[in-house]
Amino acid sequence: MEKSKFSGLAGKVLILVIILLNVGCDQISKSIVRDHVAYYENIKLISDYVTLTKVENSGAFLSMGDSLHSGIKFVLLLLLPVGVLALGLYFVMSRKDLSLAMVLGVCCVIGGGIGNLYDRILYGSVTDFLHIDFILFQTGVFNAADMSIMGGMLLIILDSFHKKKEAQN
Repeated sequence: MEKSKFSGLAGKVLILVIILLNVGCDQISKSIVRDHVAYYENIKLISDYVTLTKVENSGAFLSMGDSLHSGIKFVLLLLLPVGVLALGLYFVMSRKDLSLAMVLGVCCVIGGGIGNLYDRILYGSVTDFLHIDFILFQTGVFNAADMSIMGGMLLIILDSFHKKKEAQN
Protein backbone atom coordinates (compact mmCIF):
# COMPACT_ATOMS: atom_id res chain seq x y z
CA MET A 1 0.00 0.00 0.00
CA GLU A 2 1.41 3.35 -1.08
CA LYS A 3 1.52 6.02 1.63
CA SER A 4 -0.40 9.20 0.80
CA LYS A 5 1.28 12.59 0.63
CA PHE A 6 -1.40 13.70 3.10
CA SER A 7 -0.71 11.14 5.84
CA GLY A 8 1.75 13.10 8.02
CA LEU A 9 1.21 16.23 10.08
CA ALA A 10 2.05 18.49 7.13
CA GLY A 11 -0.53 16.61 5.06
CA LYS A 12 -3.21 17.07 7.70
CA VAL A 13 -2.44 20.79 7.88
CA LEU A 14 -2.62 20.98 4.07
CA ILE A 15 -6.04 19.27 4.13
CA LEU A 16 -7.29 21.86 6.64
CA VAL A 17 -5.83 24.69 4.54
CA ILE A 18 -7.63 23.42 1.41
CA ILE A 19 -10.92 23.21 3.32
CA LEU A 20 -10.45 26.68 4.82
CA LEU A 21 -9.62 28.15 1.39
CA ASN A 22 -12.91 26.76 0.07
CA VAL A 23 -14.83 28.21 3.01
CA GLY A 24 -13.00 31.54 2.71
CA CYS A 25 -13.65 31.97 -1.03
CA ASP A 26 -17.31 31.13 -0.48
CA GLN A 27 -17.75 33.53 2.43
CA ILE A 28 -15.88 36.38 0.73
CA SER A 29 -17.99 36.05 -2.43
CA LYS A 30 -21.22 35.93 -0.40
CA SER A 31 -20.14 38.93 1.68
CA ILE A 32 -19.49 40.99 -1.48
CA VAL A 33 -22.88 40.02 -2.89
CA ARG A 34 -24.67 40.76 0.41
CA ASP A 35 -23.05 44.21 0.58
CA HIS A 36 -23.29 45.29 -3.08
CA VAL A 37 -26.19 43.52 -4.80
CA ALA A 38 -29.86 44.18 -4.11
CA TYR A 39 -32.28 41.28 -3.73
CA TYR A 40 -33.37 39.98 -7.14
CA GLU A 41 -31.25 42.60 -8.94
CA ASN A 42 -30.18 41.13 -12.27
CA ILE A 43 -26.60 41.99 -13.26
CA LYS A 44 -25.41 40.61 -16.59
CA LEU A 45 -21.90 39.19 -16.31
CA ILE A 46 -21.75 37.48 -19.71
CA SER A 47 -24.67 38.79 -21.78
CA ASP A 48 -27.83 36.94 -20.68
CA TYR A 49 -25.88 33.71 -20.22
CA VAL A 50 -24.35 34.31 -16.78
CA THR A 51 -26.11 36.67 -14.42
CA LEU A 52 -25.60 37.79 -10.86
CA THR A 53 -28.61 38.10 -8.60
CA LYS A 54 -29.04 37.84 -4.84
CA VAL A 55 -31.54 35.45 -3.29
CA GLU A 56 -31.76 33.87 0.14
CA ASN A 57 -32.38 30.14 0.19
CA SER A 58 -33.82 28.86 3.46
CA GLY A 59 -34.06 25.32 2.08
CA ALA A 60 -31.43 23.09 0.56
CA PHE A 61 -30.47 22.54 -3.10
CA LEU A 62 -32.77 24.71 -5.27
CA SER A 63 -34.85 25.60 -2.17
CA MET A 64 -35.97 22.00 -1.60
CA GLY A 65 -37.11 21.62 1.98
CA ASP A 66 -37.96 25.30 2.26
CA SER A 67 -41.51 24.56 3.42
CA LEU A 68 -40.67 21.77 5.89
CA HIS A 69 -41.63 21.99 9.55
CA SER A 70 -38.90 23.78 11.54
CA GLY A 71 -38.01 20.66 13.57
CA ILE A 72 -37.55 18.52 10.47
CA LYS A 73 -35.66 21.36 8.80
CA PHE A 74 -33.32 21.57 11.82
CA VAL A 75 -32.51 17.86 11.59
CA LEU A 76 -32.20 17.70 7.78
CA LEU A 77 -30.45 21.01 7.16
CA LEU A 78 -28.30 21.40 10.29
CA LEU A 79 -27.78 18.20 12.31
CA LEU A 80 -27.46 15.78 9.39
CA PRO A 81 -24.99 18.00 7.48
CA VAL A 82 -22.85 18.45 10.62
CA GLY A 83 -22.66 14.66 10.98
CA VAL A 84 -21.87 14.10 7.31
CA LEU A 85 -19.18 16.80 7.34
CA ALA A 86 -17.63 15.32 10.49
CA LEU A 87 -17.56 11.86 8.88
CA GLY A 88 -16.03 13.33 5.71
CA LEU A 89 -13.33 15.07 7.74
CA TYR A 90 -12.60 11.88 9.66
CA PHE A 91 -12.43 9.95 6.37
CA VAL A 92 -9.98 12.30 4.67
CA MET A 93 -7.82 12.70 7.79
CA SER A 94 -7.63 9.03 8.73
CA ARG A 95 -7.12 7.29 5.39
CA LYS A 96 -3.55 6.92 4.20
CA ASP A 97 -4.33 5.43 0.78
CA LEU A 98 -6.29 8.27 -0.86
CA SER A 99 -5.28 9.71 -4.21
CA LEU A 100 -4.70 13.42 -4.70
CA ALA A 101 -7.98 13.71 -6.65
CA MET A 102 -9.93 12.00 -3.85
CA VAL A 103 -8.38 14.19 -1.15
CA LEU A 104 -9.05 17.38 -3.13
CA GLY A 105 -12.58 16.25 -3.95
CA VAL A 106 -13.47 15.44 -0.35
CA CYS A 107 -11.89 18.70 0.84
CA CYS A 108 -13.97 20.69 -1.67
CA VAL A 109 -17.18 18.95 -0.60
CA ILE A 110 -16.39 19.57 3.07
CA GLY A 111 -15.39 23.21 2.47
CA GLY A 112 -18.51 23.94 0.43
CA GLY A 113 -20.68 22.17 2.98
CA ILE A 114 -19.18 24.19 5.83
CA GLY A 115 -19.69 27.43 3.85
CA ASN A 116 -23.39 26.78 3.36
CA LEU A 117 -23.85 25.41 6.88
CA TYR A 118 -22.20 28.54 8.31
CA ASP A 119 -24.75 30.69 6.44
CA ARG A 120 -27.66 28.60 7.70
CA ILE A 121 -26.47 28.88 11.30
CA LEU A 122 -25.56 32.58 11.17
CA TYR A 123 -28.28 33.96 8.85
CA GLY A 124 -31.00 31.29 8.82
CA SER A 125 -30.60 30.94 5.04
CA VAL A 126 -27.92 30.56 2.37
CA THR A 127 -27.07 33.44 0.03
CA ASP A 128 -27.14 32.34 -3.61
CA PHE A 129 -26.15 34.67 -6.43
CA LEU A 130 -25.13 33.06 -9.75
CA HIS A 131 -27.41 31.91 -12.55
CA ILE A 132 -26.40 30.30 -15.85
CA ASP A 133 -28.69 30.13 -18.89
CA PHE A 134 -27.17 28.67 -22.05
CA ILE A 135 -30.56 28.13 -23.76
CA LEU A 136 -30.48 24.31 -23.58
CA PHE A 137 -28.72 24.28 -20.20
CA GLN A 138 -30.01 26.37 -17.31
CA THR A 139 -29.23 26.28 -13.60
CA GLY A 140 -30.99 27.49 -10.53
CA VAL A 141 -29.34 30.27 -8.56
CA PHE A 142 -26.24 28.95 -6.76
CA ASN A 143 -23.10 30.12 -4.93
CA ALA A 144 -19.37 29.39 -4.63
CA ALA A 145 -19.96 26.69 -1.99
CA ASP A 146 -22.26 24.88 -4.41
CA MET A 147 -19.56 25.06 -7.10
CA SER A 148 -17.04 23.67 -4.63
CA ILE A 149 -19.36 20.79 -3.71
CA MET A 150 -20.12 19.97 -7.35
CA GLY A 151 -16.45 20.21 -8.36
CA GLY A 152 -15.47 18.02 -5.42
CA MET A 153 -18.08 15.42 -6.32
CA LEU A 154 -16.84 15.43 -9.91
CA LEU A 155 -13.28 14.74 -8.69
CA ILE A 156 -14.51 11.92 -6.44
CA ILE A 157 -16.50 10.33 -9.29
CA LEU A 158 -13.63 10.65 -11.77
CA ASP A 159 -11.22 9.15 -9.23
CA SER A 160 -13.61 6.26 -8.62
CA PHE A 161 -13.91 5.56 -12.36
CA HIS A 162 -10.13 5.73 -12.71
CA LYS A 163 -9.62 3.23 -9.86
CA LYS A 164 -12.26 0.90 -11.31
CA LYS A 165 -10.60 1.05 -14.73
CA GLU A 166 -7.17 0.33 -13.17
CA ALA A 167 -8.60 -2.65 -11.26
CA GLN A 168 -9.98 -4.10 -14.51
CA ASN A 169 -6.55 -3.94 -16.19
